[in-house]
Amino acid sequence: MASNKKAKGSQGPSNGNKSSCLKTWGTRLVVFLIFVVTCGWLDTIKSRWYVFDPTSLHELAQAAIAASPDDTAGMISHIVTNLTATYPSTQIRLNPDSSEWVFNNAGGAMGAMYIIHASITEYLIIFGTPLGTEGHTGLHTADDYFHILVGEQWAFKPGALEMERYPAGSQHFLPRFTAKQYKMHEGCFALEYARGWIPLMLPFGFADTITSTLDIPTFYHTARVTGREMIKNLLVGKI
Repeated sequence: MASNKKAKGSQGPSNGNKSSCLKTWGTRLVVFLIFVVTCGWLDTIKSRWYVFDPTSLHELAQAAIAASPDDTAGMISHIVTNLTATYPSTQIRLNPDSSEWVFNNAGGAMGAMYIIHASITEYLIIFGTPLGTEGHTGLHTADDYFHILVGEQWAFKPGALEMERYPAGSQHFLPRFTAKQYKMHEGCFALEYARGWIPLMLPFGFADTITSTLDIPTFYHTARVTGREMIKNLLVGKI
């Protein structure tokens, strides 16, 4: 009798532990499902926070090429001047300091970028190199519009037997969740616009720096400028 009572008593804590474990995992599952549903809902309404229009940006890039042929600095100045005149600082914050360039290593490609705008749902940069580079586009949660200003960009995706070719004045559109190999042949600069969930693109942008180049100053300045611009935009209500 005593041994039976002891056996029954020993089952109590075990059953209690199982119940506690099930409750913990049940709570985690509910929180995860709420998170997934919330993210799905936010994804359906993110377009309400977009300010830039891809068509207008493409026209602006073409106008910059026409206004300053063979002058990359002149093209960039034309773009920034037009943007700051078009969009009031109460609606969106732009970075007018075109001397604020940083290296960018991502997907095996290397170039430099000037961040014109960065927020939670959009970024606008000048990206390129006079030397040429090649790499992987990355697989992103944002649509990417590459407006070629100088040189050419080549691209390829699995199954294609011929390359895609994008000369100056053209636009290379990369839908989200799409990946390609690309090459900025013999030097190329572009106005790059992305719209979607920008923070989810940052790991790709930082991975090569962390795991390969170990260029800590570049990592610091990229994070500093990106964070600063995102905070400035949040302060004016731009998500």
